[in-house]
Amino acid sequence: MARMTQRLVLASQSPARLGLLRQAGFAPDVIVSGVDEDALSAPTPAELALVLAEAKADAVAARPEAAGALVIGCDSVLELDGQALGKPSDAEDATARWKAMRGRAGVLRTGHCVIDTATGRRAGATASTTVRFGNPSDEEIAAYVATGEPLHVAGAFTLDGRSAPFVDGIDGDHGNVIGLSLPLLRTLLAEVDIRVIDLWS
Repeated sequence: MARMTQRLVLASQSPARLGLLRQAGFAPDVIVSGVDEDALSAPTPAELALVLAEAKADAVAARPEAAGALVIGCDSVLELDGQALGKPSDAEDATARWKAMRGRAGVLRTGHCVIDTATGRRAGATASTTVRFGNPSDEEIAAYVATGEPLHVAGAFTLDGRSAPFVDGIDGDHGNVIGLSLPLLRTLLAEVDIRVIDLWS
């Protein structure tokens, strides 16, 4: 099957997303989209996550170096009190976020968009996972923020880093919280007539 050699491109600089894909048997190239995320908006956090993912995928799919490739774009936001929270702007913002999140639950929304540049077919959807935050002390929050980690991740936390002890549990797909839902990816690939197993490296 000719599809078996189709090149996979991840339109994201997230090492966590790249790691998830590699662990699942894929060997994607990375092309960073350069999309200005602050310039985009949508009525709800779930829609915003998808708009951002589509913008990233579209930007990369339009490049000559992505010709013939299957492009995957993703973007995550944390929904808390109806607001979409991306990466915190600075340490003060990250600290305020954690004080607002502790002892509560938020919903991590990750938009996914796949574009087959060989056929022009595309599919997109948002995956949602509820995250139950623990009750870290002010001292623990300050120490975590000082590591710099929360400044680089949506919602100022990650399940595969130093904040893992401060998350009591999740309801839904674990990978989605890290940055990419593999079950949803499989569904979207099927919509554009591609099987997951044909993309394994």
